[in-house]
Amino acid sequence: MANHKATKKDMRQAARRRERNKYYGKTTRNAIRDLRTITEKAAAGEKTPEVISMIDKLAKRGVIHKNKASNLKSKLSKRVNVLA
Repeated sequence: MANHKATKKDMRQAARRRERNKYYGKTTRNAIRDLRTITEKAAAGEKTPEVISMIDKLAKRGVIHKNKASNLKSKLSKRVNVLA
């Protein structure tokens, strides 16, 4: 357990950040899962920019690595483009 005032504050901040990051990560994973289940090209085309934006925000916040974000966006784009 932390003994210094600043360390206690840092632990509180880290806990808040961790909860927030878990929420954003889970929400984005659910959105990706939902996008993958869509079989109509029009619906997938409308949903894709929203999901890509969510992925970019995760990378910007440091929740996921920028290369992972790039790989996710690439795979999703390929999947949407294959739909016809």
